[in-house]
Amino acid sequence: MRTPFAKVDKELKDKDALQLSIPVVQEMIKRDSLCPNLFIWGSVAPNLGYSNLAREILMDAELDQSIPAFTTIMACSTSMMAAIEAAGLITEEEVALVGGVESMSRVQLGLNQNFSDWLRRLFQSKTLADKLSTLKDLSFGDIRLFIPSVTNRMTGLSMGEHSEITTKRLQIDRERQDEIALYSHQNYIKARNNGFFDDLILPMDGVKEDKIPRENTSLEQLAKLNPVFDKESGKGSLTAGNSSLLTDGAAGLWVCGSKAKEKFSDNSYTAQLVDWEIAAVNIEKEGLLMATTFAIPRLLERHKLRYDEIDLWEIHEAFGAQVLANIKLLEDKNHLKKVGVSFDFGSFPWENLNPNGGSIAIGHPFGATGARIINQSIKELAQMGPGKKAVVSVCADGGLGTVILLQS
Repeated sequence: MRTPFAKVDKELKDKDALQLSIPVVQEMIKRDSLCPNLFIWGSVAPNLGYSNLAREILMDAELDQSIPAFTTIMACSTSMMAAIEAAGLITEEEVALVGGVESMSRVQLGLNQNFSDWLRRLFQSKTLADKLSTLKDLSFGDIRLFIPSVTNRMTGLSMGEHSEITTKRLQIDRERQDEIALYSHQNYIKARNNGFFDDLILPMDGVKEDKIPRENTSLEQLAKLNPVFDKESGKGSLTAGNSSLLTDGAAGLWVCGSKAKEKFSDNSYTAQLVDWEIAAVNIEKEGLLMATTFAIPRLLERHKLRYDEIDLWEIHEAFGAQVLANIKLLEDKNHLKKVGVSFDFGSFPWENLNPNGGSIAIGHPFGATGARIINQSIKELAQMGPGKKAVVSVCADGGLGTVILLQS
Protein backbone atom coordinates (compact mmCIF):
# COMPACT_ATOMS: atom_id res chain seq x y z
CA MET A 1 0.00 0.00 0.00
CA ARG A 2 1.10 3.60 -0.54
CA THR A 3 -0.04 7.17 -0.32
CA PRO A 4 -1.02 9.05 -3.43
CA PHE A 5 2.05 10.67 -4.96
CA ALA A 6 2.01 14.45 -5.36
CA LYS A 7 4.39 17.00 -6.84
CA VAL A 8 6.65 18.80 -4.38
CA ASP A 9 4.99 21.78 -2.65
CA LYS A 10 1.53 20.73 -3.79
CA GLU A 11 -1.18 18.54 -2.24
CA LEU A 12 0.97 16.79 0.42
CA LYS A 13 3.29 19.69 1.18
CA ASP A 14 2.35 19.87 4.88
CA LYS A 15 3.23 16.23 5.60
CA ASP A 16 6.70 15.28 6.81
CA ALA A 17 8.27 11.84 6.44
CA LEU A 18 6.68 10.55 9.64
CA GLN A 19 3.21 11.86 8.82
CA LEU A 20 3.32 10.32 5.34
CA SER A 21 4.53 6.94 6.59
CA ILE A 22 2.50 6.26 9.73
CA PRO A 23 -0.96 5.94 8.08
CA VAL A 24 0.45 3.52 5.47
CA VAL A 25 2.03 1.33 8.15
CA GLN A 26 -1.06 1.35 10.35
CA GLU A 27 -3.42 0.55 7.48
CA MET A 28 -1.25 -2.34 6.23
CA ILE A 29 -1.15 -3.90 9.69
CA LYS A 30 -4.89 -3.38 10.14
CA ARG A 31 -5.78 -4.75 6.72
CA ASP A 32 -3.74 -7.93 7.10
CA SER A 33 -4.12 -8.31 10.89
CA LEU A 34 -0.42 -8.99 11.19
CA CYS A 35 2.37 -7.90 13.47
CA PRO A 36 5.78 -7.85 11.72
CA ASN A 37 8.84 -9.54 13.16
CA LEU A 38 11.03 -6.88 11.57
CA PHE A 39 10.47 -3.30 10.38
CA ILE A 40 12.70 -1.59 7.81
CA TRP A 41 11.98 1.84 6.35
CA GLY A 42 14.05 4.35 4.44
CA SER A 43 14.31 7.95 3.32
CA VAL A 44 17.01 9.76 1.38
CA ALA A 45 16.69 13.35 2.65
CA PRO A 46 18.25 13.62 6.15
CA ASN A 47 16.46 14.93 9.23
CA LEU A 48 18.27 16.54 12.16
CA GLY A 49 15.58 15.51 14.63
CA TYR A 50 16.26 11.77 14.54
CA SER A 51 18.70 9.28 13.04
CA ASN A 52 16.56 6.12 12.90
CA LEU A 53 13.42 7.01 10.94
CA ALA A 54 12.11 3.44 11.04
CA ARG A 55 12.16 3.31 14.83
CA GLU A 56 10.41 6.67 15.07
CA ILE A 57 7.65 5.48 12.72
CA LEU A 58 7.25 2.25 14.66
CA MET A 59 6.91 4.15 17.94
CA ASP A 60 4.51 6.79 16.61
CA ALA A 61 2.40 4.14 14.85
CA GLU A 62 2.09 2.41 18.24
CA LEU A 63 3.53 -0.89 17.08
CA ASP A 64 4.97 -3.40 19.52
CA GLN A 65 8.22 -1.86 20.71
CA SER A 66 9.89 -5.27 20.85
CA ILE A 67 9.99 -5.28 17.01
CA PRO A 68 13.49 -4.48 15.72
CA ALA A 69 13.42 -1.47 13.41
CA PHE A 70 16.19 0.13 11.38
CA THR A 71 16.54 2.69 8.63
CA THR A 72 18.16 1.97 5.29
CA ILE A 73 19.38 4.41 2.63
CA MET A 74 20.47 3.70 -0.94
CA ALA A 75 19.25 6.74 -2.87
CA CYS A 76 16.46 5.78 -5.29
CA SER A 77 16.93 2.07 -4.50
CA THR A 78 16.19 2.63 -0.80
CA SER A 79 12.94 0.70 -0.33
CA MET A 80 13.94 -2.02 -2.79
CA MET A 81 17.07 -2.43 -0.70
CA ALA A 82 14.83 -2.69 2.38
CA ALA A 83 12.99 -5.61 0.75
CA ILE A 84 16.25 -7.35 -0.14
CA GLU A 85 17.60 -6.85 3.38
CA ALA A 86 14.41 -8.22 4.91
CA ALA A 87 14.54 -11.31 2.69
CA GLY A 88 18.01 -12.03 4.03
CA LEU A 89 17.15 -11.41 7.67
CA ILE A 90 13.82 -13.16 8.36
CA THR A 91 13.25 -16.87 8.91
CA GLU A 92 10.84 -19.04 6.91
CA GLU A 93 8.12 -18.40 9.50
CA GLU A 94 8.58 -14.64 9.87
CA VAL A 95 7.22 -11.53 8.16
CA ALA A 96 8.78 -8.10 7.72
CA LEU A 97 7.15 -4.79 6.92
CA VAL A 98 9.38 -2.62 4.74
CA GLY A 99 9.11 0.53 2.70
CA GLY A 100 10.20 4.11 2.32
CA VAL A 101 9.17 7.72 2.13
CA GLU A 102 10.20 11.11 0.86
CA SER A 103 8.79 14.49 1.81
CA MET A 104 10.54 16.72 -0.70
CA SER A 105 8.31 19.59 0.43
CA ARG A 106 9.73 19.46 3.94
CA VAL A 107 13.45 18.88 3.51
CA GLN A 108 15.15 20.25 6.61
CA LEU A 109 17.87 22.87 6.21
CA GLY A 110 20.98 22.87 8.40
CA LEU A 111 23.93 25.09 9.17
CA ASN A 112 27.12 25.21 7.16
CA GLN A 113 29.67 22.95 8.87
CA ASN A 114 32.08 25.79 9.70
CA PHE A 115 29.26 27.90 11.15
CA SER A 116 28.04 24.90 13.13
CA ASP A 117 31.56 24.30 14.51
CA TRP A 118 31.84 27.97 15.48
CA LEU A 119 28.50 27.91 17.32
CA ARG A 120 29.57 24.83 19.29
CA ARG A 121 32.78 26.57 20.36
CA LEU A 122 30.80 29.66 21.35
CA PHE A 123 28.38 27.68 23.52
CA GLN A 124 31.30 25.79 25.09
CA SER A 125 33.11 29.01 26.06
CA LYS A 126 32.94 29.39 29.84
CA THR A 127 34.12 32.96 30.36
CA LEU A 128 33.25 36.28 28.76
CA ALA A 129 36.82 36.56 27.48
CA ASP A 130 36.54 33.16 25.80
CA LYS A 131 33.25 34.14 24.21
CA LEU A 132 34.68 37.41 22.88
CA SER A 133 37.70 35.55 21.53
CA THR A 134 35.45 33.05 19.77
CA LEU A 135 33.35 35.88 18.30
CA LYS A 136 36.46 37.24 16.60
CA ASP A 137 37.03 33.89 14.89
CA LEU A 138 33.77 34.07 12.95
CA SER A 139 34.19 34.64 9.24
CA PHE A 140 31.27 36.35 7.55
CA GLY A 141 31.56 33.86 4.68
CA ASP A 142 30.86 30.99 7.07
CA ILE A 143 27.41 32.27 8.01
CA ARG A 144 25.55 30.07 5.56
CA LEU A 145 22.82 27.47 5.57
CA PHE A 146 23.38 23.96 4.30
CA ILE A 147 20.67 23.33 1.71
CA PRO A 148 20.40 19.68 0.59
CA SER A 149 20.31 19.38 -3.19
CA VAL A 150 19.65 16.66 -5.73
CA THR A 151 23.28 16.49 -6.79
CA ASN A 152 26.11 13.99 -6.54
CA ARG A 153 28.55 15.09 -3.84
CA MET A 154 31.68 14.08 -5.75
CA THR A 155 30.83 15.69 -9.09
CA GLY A 156 28.50 18.47 -7.99
CA LEU A 157 26.21 17.60 -10.91
CA SER A 158 22.53 16.75 -10.66
CA MET A 159 21.05 13.44 -11.77
CA GLY A 160 19.69 15.20 -14.85
CA GLU A 161 23.06 16.71 -15.74
CA HIS A 162 24.67 13.29 -15.46
CA SER A 163 21.92 11.82 -17.61
CA GLU A 164 22.54 14.48 -20.25
CA ILE A 165 26.17 13.33 -20.42
CA THR A 166 25.13 9.69 -20.91
CA THR A 167 22.41 10.68 -23.37
CA LYS A 168 24.88 12.50 -25.60
CA ARG A 169 27.45 9.69 -25.33
CA LEU A 170 24.93 7.04 -26.38
CA GLN A 171 23.15 9.32 -28.88
CA ILE A 172 19.68 8.96 -27.38
CA ASP A 173 17.37 11.22 -29.37
CA ARG A 174 14.80 13.60 -27.90
CA GLU A 175 11.78 12.14 -29.70
CA ARG A 176 12.31 8.68 -28.21
CA GLN A 177 12.57 10.21 -24.74
CA ASP A 178 9.24 11.96 -25.24
CA GLU A 179 7.71 8.71 -26.47
CA ILE A 180 8.77 6.97 -23.26
CA ALA A 181 7.14 9.78 -21.27
CA LEU A 182 3.92 9.62 -23.29
CA TYR A 183 3.84 5.82 -22.94
CA SER A 184 4.22 6.19 -19.17
CA HIS A 185 1.27 8.60 -18.85
CA GLN A 186 -0.97 6.66 -21.24
CA ASN A 187 -0.34 3.34 -19.52
CA TYR A 188 -0.93 4.87 -16.11
CA ILE A 189 -4.23 6.50 -17.12
CA LYS A 190 -5.44 3.25 -18.68
CA ALA A 191 -4.52 1.29 -15.54
CA ARG A 192 -6.16 3.86 -13.27
CA ASN A 193 -9.35 3.84 -15.32
CA ASN A 194 -9.40 0.04 -15.05
CA GLY A 195 -9.13 0.24 -11.24
CA PHE A 196 -5.58 -1.13 -11.03
CA PHE A 197 -4.55 1.32 -8.28
CA ASP A 198 -7.77 1.26 -6.25
CA ASP A 199 -6.51 -1.13 -3.56
CA LEU A 200 -2.87 0.00 -3.71
CA ILE A 201 -3.40 3.65 -2.73
CA LEU A 202 -4.45 4.91 0.71
CA PRO A 203 -6.25 8.29 0.45
CA MET A 204 -4.66 11.04 2.52
CA ASP A 205 -6.17 14.38 3.52
CA GLY A 206 -8.73 14.22 0.75
CA VAL A 207 -6.15 13.26 -1.86
CA LYS A 208 -7.41 10.01 -3.38
CA GLU A 209 -5.19 9.50 -6.41
CA ASP A 210 -1.79 10.38 -7.83
CA LYS A 211 -1.69 14.02 -8.88
CA ILE A 212 1.15 14.08 -11.43
CA PRO A 213 -0.22 11.94 -14.33
CA ARG A 214 -1.48 13.97 -17.28
CA GLU A 215 -4.34 12.44 -19.22
CA ASN A 216 -4.21 14.82 -22.17
CA THR A 217 -0.47 15.06 -22.81
CA SER A 218 0.79 14.39 -26.34
CA LEU A 219 4.02 14.17 -28.29
CA GLU A 220 3.30 17.64 -29.66
CA GLN A 221 3.00 19.12 -26.17
CA LEU A 222 6.09 17.28 -24.92
CA ALA A 223 8.11 18.48 -27.91
CA LYS A 224 7.42 22.12 -27.00
CA LEU A 225 9.16 21.86 -23.61
CA ASN A 226 12.64 23.31 -23.23
CA PRO A 227 15.62 21.38 -21.81
CA VAL A 228 16.08 21.90 -18.07
CA PHE A 229 19.52 20.41 -17.37
CA ASP A 230 21.48 21.60 -20.41
CA LYS A 231 20.17 24.99 -21.48
CA GLU A 232 23.35 26.30 -23.07
CA SER A 233 24.77 23.83 -25.58
CA GLY A 234 21.74 23.63 -27.84
CA LYS A 235 21.96 19.84 -27.54
CA GLY A 236 20.07 19.34 -24.28
CA SER A 237 17.15 16.92 -24.50
CA LEU A 238 15.97 16.22 -20.94
CA THR A 239 12.85 18.24 -20.12
CA ALA A 240 10.31 18.48 -17.33
CA GLY A 241 8.09 16.32 -19.51
CA ASN A 242 10.44 13.37 -20.02
CA SER A 243 11.94 13.41 -16.51
CA SER A 244 10.52 12.27 -13.18
CA LEU A 245 9.45 15.12 -10.90
CA LEU A 246 10.34 15.85 -7.28
CA THR A 247 7.57 14.12 -5.35
CA ASP A 248 6.08 13.55 -1.90
CA GLY A 249 4.86 10.10 -0.90
CA ALA A 250 5.34 6.87 1.08
CA ALA A 251 5.01 3.20 0.16
CA GLY A 252 5.20 -0.09 2.05
CA LEU A 253 5.12 -3.83 1.35
CA TRP A 254 5.26 -7.14 3.19
CA VAL A 255 8.15 -9.58 2.87
CA CYS A 256 7.43 -13.03 4.27
CA GLY A 257 9.29 -16.30 4.67
CA SER A 258 8.18 -19.25 2.56
CA LYS A 259 6.19 -20.78 5.42
CA ALA A 260 4.60 -17.47 6.47
CA LYS A 261 2.60 -16.94 3.27
CA GLU A 262 -0.39 -18.68 4.89
CA LYS A 263 -0.64 -15.77 7.36
CA PHE A 264 -2.00 -13.59 4.55
CA SER A 265 -5.48 -13.81 3.09
CA ASP A 266 -6.18 -15.43 -0.26
CA ASN A 267 -6.91 -11.93 -1.60
CA SER A 268 -3.33 -10.81 -1.10
CA TYR A 269 -1.13 -10.34 -4.14
CA THR A 270 1.99 -12.46 -3.76
CA ALA A 271 5.10 -13.28 -5.74
CA GLN A 272 8.25 -15.21 -4.99
CA LEU A 273 11.46 -13.23 -4.66
CA VAL A 274 13.62 -15.59 -6.71
CA ASP A 275 16.91 -13.68 -6.75
CA TRP A 276 18.46 -10.25 -6.66
CA GLU A 277 21.57 -8.44 -7.82
CA ILE A 278 23.24 -5.24 -6.62
CA ALA A 279 25.79 -3.47 -8.82
CA ALA A 280 28.05 -0.43 -8.68
CA VAL A 281 30.03 1.29 -11.43
CA ASN A 282 32.55 4.05 -11.98
CA ILE A 283 30.25 7.00 -12.60
CA GLU A 284 32.70 8.87 -14.83
CA LYS A 285 33.30 5.88 -17.13
CA GLU A 286 29.90 4.22 -17.20
CA GLY A 287 27.43 6.92 -16.18
CA LEU A 288 25.74 7.73 -12.90
CA LEU A 289 22.56 5.71 -13.54
CA MET A 290 23.96 2.78 -15.52
CA ALA A 291 24.71 0.21 -12.80
CA THR A 292 21.54 -1.76 -13.59
CA THR A 293 22.99 -2.56 -17.04
CA PHE A 294 25.55 -4.63 -15.15
CA ALA A 295 23.13 -6.08 -12.59
CA ILE A 296 20.43 -7.27 -15.00
CA PRO A 297 22.65 -9.43 -17.27
CA ARG A 298 24.43 -11.00 -14.29
CA LEU A 299 21.10 -11.85 -12.67
CA LEU A 300 19.54 -13.31 -15.82
CA GLU A 301 22.63 -15.29 -16.81
CA ARG A 302 22.49 -17.14 -13.49
CA HIS A 303 19.01 -18.34 -14.42
CA LYS A 304 19.66 -18.78 -18.17
CA LEU A 305 16.82 -16.40 -19.00
CA ARG A 306 16.51 -14.41 -22.22
CA TYR A 307 14.99 -10.94 -22.15
CA ASP A 308 11.82 -12.13 -23.89
CA GLU A 309 11.33 -14.85 -21.25
CA ILE A 310 10.60 -12.10 -18.74
CA ASP A 311 6.86 -11.43 -18.86
CA LEU A 312 7.04 -8.07 -17.06
CA TRP A 313 9.79 -5.46 -17.05
CA GLU A 314 9.46 -2.71 -14.44
CA ILE A 315 12.30 -0.25 -15.00
CA HIS A 316 12.39 2.89 -12.86
CA GLU A 317 11.95 5.96 -15.05
CA ALA A 318 14.27 8.51 -13.50
CA PHE A 319 14.39 9.93 -17.03
CA GLY A 320 13.12 8.69 -20.36
CA ALA A 321 16.72 9.01 -21.55
CA GLN A 322 18.00 6.76 -18.75
CA VAL A 323 15.47 4.03 -19.60
CA LEU A 324 16.51 4.16 -23.27
CA ALA A 325 20.21 4.17 -22.35
CA ASN A 326 19.72 1.18 -20.04
CA ILE A 327 17.99 -0.88 -22.72
CA LYS A 328 20.43 0.17 -25.43
CA LEU A 329 23.32 -1.16 -23.35
CA LEU A 330 21.45 -4.34 -22.47
CA GLU A 331 21.32 -5.11 -26.22
CA ASP A 332 24.93 -4.02 -26.85
CA LYS A 333 27.20 -7.07 -27.18
CA ASN A 334 30.31 -5.01 -26.44
CA HIS A 335 28.76 -3.78 -23.22
CA LEU A 336 27.72 -7.30 -22.22
CA LYS A 337 31.28 -8.46 -22.81
CA LYS A 338 32.44 -5.70 -20.45
CA VAL A 339 29.91 -6.90 -17.88
CA GLY A 340 31.46 -10.36 -18.12
CA VAL A 341 28.51 -12.37 -19.40
CA SER A 342 28.38 -14.58 -22.49
CA PHE A 343 24.73 -15.69 -22.54
CA ASP A 344 22.60 -14.75 -25.57
CA PHE A 345 19.82 -12.59 -24.10
CA GLY A 346 18.21 -11.67 -27.42
CA SER A 347 16.22 -8.52 -28.07
CA PHE A 348 14.40 -6.51 -25.43
CA PRO A 349 10.58 -6.97 -25.41
CA TRP A 350 9.38 -3.37 -25.36
CA GLU A 351 5.75 -4.48 -25.14
CA ASN A 352 6.40 -5.84 -21.61
CA LEU A 353 7.78 -2.54 -20.23
CA ASN A 354 5.99 -0.64 -17.42
CA PRO A 355 2.44 -1.56 -18.50
CA ASN A 356 0.82 0.41 -15.68
CA GLY A 357 2.93 3.54 -15.95
CA GLY A 358 6.25 4.47 -14.40
CA SER A 359 7.98 7.17 -12.40
CA ILE A 360 7.68 9.84 -15.10
CA ALA A 361 3.90 9.70 -14.85
CA ILE A 362 3.46 8.67 -11.21
CA GLY A 363 6.28 10.62 -9.57
CA HIS A 364 9.46 9.72 -7.75
CA PRO A 365 9.62 10.17 -3.94
CA PHE A 366 13.14 8.78 -3.64
CA GLY A 367 12.75 6.53 -0.61
CA ALA A 368 9.33 5.22 -1.67
CA THR A 369 9.93 4.40 -5.33
CA GLY A 370 11.35 0.89 -4.89
CA ALA A 371 8.37 -0.29 -2.83
CA ARG A 372 5.94 1.38 -5.25
CA ILE A 373 7.44 -0.42 -8.24
CA ILE A 374 7.59 -3.79 -6.48
CA ASN A 375 3.94 -3.48 -5.42
CA GLN A 376 2.83 -2.79 -8.99
CA SER A 377 4.90 -5.72 -10.22
CA ILE A 378 3.44 -8.13 -7.67
CA LYS A 379 -0.14 -7.16 -8.54
CA GLU A 380 0.49 -7.34 -12.29
CA LEU A 381 2.12 -10.78 -11.94
CA ALA A 382 -0.78 -12.00 -9.82
CA GLN A 383 -3.19 -10.94 -12.54
CA MET A 384 -1.10 -12.68 -15.23
CA GLY A 385 -1.39 -16.03 -13.48
CA PRO A 386 1.09 -18.57 -12.09
CA GLY A 387 4.59 -19.08 -13.46
CA LYS A 388 5.08 -15.55 -14.83
CA LYS A 389 8.36 -13.71 -14.25
CA ALA A 390 9.21 -10.06 -13.66
CA VAL A 391 12.42 -8.07 -13.49
CA VAL A 392 12.26 -4.93 -11.36
CA SER A 393 15.15 -2.51 -11.87
CA VAL A 394 16.02 0.69 -9.99
CA CYS A 395 19.06 2.85 -10.73
CA ALA A 396 20.44 5.06 -7.97
CA ASP A 397 22.77 7.99 -7.36
CA GLY A 398 26.43 7.14 -6.86
CA GLY A 399 26.61 4.67 -9.73
CA LEU A 400 24.46 2.11 -7.89
CA GLY A 401 21.63 -0.14 -8.98
CA THR A 402 19.42 -2.89 -7.59
CA VAL A 403 17.48 -5.54 -9.52
CA ILE A 404 15.16 -8.33 -8.38
CA LEU A 405 13.63 -11.32 -10.15
CA LEU A 406 10.05 -12.15 -9.17
CA GLN A 407 7.83 -15.07 -10.12
CA SER A 408 4.10 -15.55 -9.62
